This record gives sequence, structure tokens and C-alpha cells, in this order.
Amino acid sequence: MSMTLHEKISANLKEEIEMSGKSKKDIAEAIGVSRPTISQYISGRVQPTLSTLSKLCNYLGISADDILEIDNH
Repeated sequence: MSMTLHEKISANLKEEIEMSGKSKKDIAEAIGVSRPTISQYISGRVQPTLSTLSKLCNYLGISADDILEIDNH
């Protein structure tokens, strides 16, 4: 069974955050949300707004295409 977009976003965020080596607290402070909100993004309980996703990607140095699994080819 394939993952929904919602599930893919959560899984990709979790992977990128873990690979970044940055703490949830540091990420939350940098993008202006609470640490529990970062945990909710990772668990899939809450999805980030486009504005917050943009801030997350900029802070982590990644492309939103990777989170959203957009293939530009």
C-alpha cells in the first residue's frame, strides 16, 4: 500500500530533521514554532503551512521538492 502525501511529508521531515543533527528545540526556535509543534510535524498529527515548510527547508538547507517528493524531470 502506498503512502499518502500527508504520510510522505511527515516521513521526509522526520528523516531530514534526524539527518540534520539539529535539535527539535533549535529548529523550533529558528522557525518560530514550539518544540511540540516540530514533534507533531514529524508524527504526522499536524502538517506545516507552506510558509513554515519554507522556513524549515531553508533552515535545514534542503529543497521543499525533497519533502514533497516532487520530481522535476
